[in-house]
Amino acid sequence: MKIGFNEANDRFCKDHSVMKDLELCEKYGFDFIDIQSECLNRDLEAGKCTIEELGEWFKSHHLKMLSYNALVFFNMKQTQAEKDAVMAELDEIIRRCNILGCKMIVVVPSMDLPVHATRGEIRADAVAVLKEMLKKVEPHGIKLSLEFCGAPGMSINRFEDAYAIVEEVGSPLVGITLDQYHFHAMASDWAALEKADGKKIFVWHLNGMEDMPCGAAYNTDEKRLWPDAEGDCLDHKRYADTLKKIGFEGDCCTIEIFRPAYYEMTQEDNVKMSAEVTKAHVAKYC
Repeated sequence: MKIGFNEANDRFCKDHSVMKDLELCEKYGFDFIDIQSECLNRDLEAGKCTIEELGEWFKSHHLKMLSYNALVFFNMKQTQAEKDAVMAELDEIIRRCNILGCKMIVVVPSMDLPVHATRGEIRADAVAVLKEMLKKVEPHGIKLSLEFCGAPGMSINRFEDAYAIVEEVGSPLVGITLDQYHFHAMASDWAALEKADGKKIFVWHLNGMEDMPCGAAYNTDEKRLWPDAEGDCLDHKRYADTLKKIGFEGDCCTIEIFRPAYYEMTQEDNVKMSAEVTKAHVAKYC
């Protein structure tokens, strides 16, 4: 099992930079990195790096990009201008991915919808949008990984809803990002995961979390923890065993934690700790 690092872990550490993340992830033994669009856009705007410089770096190092994380709020757009903006953003991400050697884009559903849409309406819209996106990424061999987000205000917030959407799209290039925190935070159905086709799960985000009530407004990404840290309530063995049983082929678990206290670490200490925790998890459960 290979290991990956998501820049959510250290994005607000002092003097953070994407290039430094690449160097540190290579130093501490990560195989993959999820570059966060927030971090990348910030560095590009500040002139810290160019896409071309990052692409050249990847050509000469072991570390590779697992995903471009992410195109956010892709669905349930209410005007043609909003829909066109999503597709224009996708075009730019595809351009960047081709330079970076990245073959996967994570897509995140919209939140706090202005309309009272039913689950069926949300599902139909997501399927239609993903099919349009598929036309753009297919010529480049780039996958789309739908990340359901376990918060009440998210339009797709449970595994079973995301899986139904991916099944209806019906393409080997469209799958799911399974984030342990998101799965637990809105009480996704274990039975649905246990019956799923593991080949449709493209990304596995590893994390722990405080034992908060499912669906509580204060149960946010900030409640994430290092897996197996004191207070962590997640059943890590069950996640690992279930993914093995259903045929997960991603061969990588990527640590993703948005905890403010961890941003107080130096960027290097954060990456180092992330590597130690992820390697320990793989040794114990995978």
